[in-house]
Amino acid sequence: MDMRALVVDPGAPGSLRLGTVPRPRPAPHQLVLDVRHISLNRGEVAFAGRRPAGTVHGYDASGVVVHSAADGTGPSAGARVAAFGAGAWAQRMAVDTTAVAEVPAGVDLADAAALPMAGVTALRTLRSRPVLGRRVLITGAAGGVGRYAVQLAALGGAHVIASVGSPARAEGLAALGAREVVVGLEGIDRPVDLVLDTVGGPQLTAAWELLAPGGDLRSIGWASDEPAVFAPLSLFSVGPSKTISTFGDVHEVGPDLAALLEFVAAGRLSPESDRRGSWERVTEAAQALLNRRIAGKVVLDVEPAAAD
Repeated sequence: MDMRALVVDPGAPGSLRLGTVPRPRPAPHQLVLDVRHISLNRGEVAFAGRRPAGTVHGYDASGVVVHSAADGTGPSAGARVAAFGAGAWAQRMAVDTTAVAEVPAGVDLADAAALPMAGVTALRTLRSRPVLGRRVLITGAAGGVGRYAVQLAALGGAHVIASVGSPARAEGLAALGAREVVVGLEGIDRPVDLVLDTVGGPQLTAAWELLAPGGDLRSIGWASDEPAVFAPLSLFSVGPSKTISTFGDVHEVGPDLAALLEFVAAGRLSPESDRRGSWERVTEAAQALLNRRIAGKVVLDVEPAAAD
């Protein structure tokens, strides 16, 4: 039986279109999700055209389990879950049971769909080192990962500095927990202990210069699509070593996704969805993301699949 899905089409606007594909065949450790909502990450949209034509795109979804996993793991049929995995932007999704989390009562499934990739990236990057009392700089703070990182760093007791690309992108970040909101890196006059960089390019090299001895820069995005060029000897430091590393661990995200959902249920984390609409309007939503007209995430409602 076939289903509708958002598939890669290099000739379509934004390289995505609604098409028809076979329903997924789950492995024994996978459940099948009746997808109700999906969310778009800017990087996924930007690089859609680099994937093979016809690929079912996307990673973030929420919905109701229609078939539990054959190996007996994971939620039962009928459970409401958020999920992370390839091929999420479809009416049905086969996903590892280690990559889902049940959605608490009172949390909207549309809000849950906004969490997986961006929320888990922010959580795992911040958890890699203590942030209590530290000065944490988050670049691209108005984006999906950035807005979660601001909130989670503030919850962890950090002095959060949120960097944005323009004054208009600063709206709402102080309310999320940022102690300072800056355009670019202007006005940061003291060293920082940790940088979460989603911009890359020249701003990454400038952020490196702001790191205190012993500080750490985590590169978790590259929205600028520009090269980062370091001057000779600029990676050397006197005193405790500074470090720069990439971070993109999305292995077995279920427990961390559950933690994020509990934060949402307790009112401690905002899902930060700036736009919601039908997946029939994916082209418009994708263009808004690419043009940086979105603060946070885009959530799209999926047309229900026909019964098996």
